[in-house]
Amino acid sequence: AIKTAPSGTDVRVSVITRGEHAERTSLVVTDQMKQRDAPSGITGRNPTHRFRASGWTRHYETFSEILQIVAQLALGLGLANLKNHGPNLRFKLAAAASALLALGIALTAMRTVLLAFTLGACVLTIRSARGKARLLVPAALLLVLALGAFIVWQTRAEQALWLQDDSASLRLTVAQHGVSRIVLHPFFGHGMDAMHLHWNEWGFPGKEMLSLHSTPLQLAFDRGLPALALWLWIMAAFWLLTTRAERGFRDSADANRHGLLLGATGATAGFFASSLVNYNFGDGEVALVFWWLMGIVMVLARDNGSDHVSKVFTSAGKPPVTKEKAD
Repeated sequence: AIKTAPSGTDVRVSVITRGEHAERTSLVVTDQMKQRDAPSGITGRNPTHRFRASGWTRHYETFSEILQIVAQLALGLGLANLKNHGPNLRFKLAAAASALLALGIALTAMRTVLLAFTLGACVLTIRSARGKARLLVPAALLLVLALGAFIVWQTRAEQALWLQDDSASLRLTVAQHGVSRIVLHPFFGHGMDAMHLHWNEWGFPGKEMLSLHSTPLQLAFDRGLPALALWLWIMAAFWLLTTRAERGFRDSADANRHGLLLGATGATAGFFASSLVNYNFGDGEVALVFWWLMGIVMVLARDNGSDHVSKVFTSAGKPPVTKEKAD
């Protein structure tokens, strides 16, 4: 991209600094720069010792958020099949898939997503697991957390486990400054990407441009409090839709349908928990997977005779009204 850019162009460069993904706009393209083998000036042949899994997304945060959603679905399928059919082949495959995906989350060294996955898995366990499963799932989660803590200790900065590293302090500083500016434009916000255009002018710290690392804060900052209220309504409505549909199919013989709905409850809980400290709703790939999840749940709930979709979006949380059929 640098070699093909006209000389004098101000190029935006994505970097990892102090444990955070940031953007810099201070790189100006010159003719001398374009003649280099490595125009950016960054060279290296040895792998970094601070490996963080990023998969096909090429970014560990995006990768971990997607894995969190898919891992919850796999765990839900496993628990539903275990409940209805015992430890059959489908249960074993789903459990293995969930364990492998959880390992992937740990390898990203994303502290917040790892905790969000644990929270979502606990929701699944409470809603579905019985007998030994109620003990085995938490035990497995403790192993995942221990492995994740070890990987964070190996790959991230010192004191990262205790949230006393530069990444955590920088996030807190940027978030506090963002909150102080939300009150200036509470209804319409500051506008999309305005934060990056006026980073230094508005007094944000440093030269590296970040997000507020929180979906609620970023929505309120960019689009105003009404947009935040709309997002909260969407999340609440989807949670009610998912939990009611899961409860309706809990005693159904269709373990796979119940498993997907059960997994969706954990995925929603994990996604929302992570969104409080990550701008995951602004990540295109993650948002696409979440909309896909919503579509699946709406189809599964619509196919149920009790019509969960209309109840959630029309009753506004009131108890459903049942009508007796005429003989």
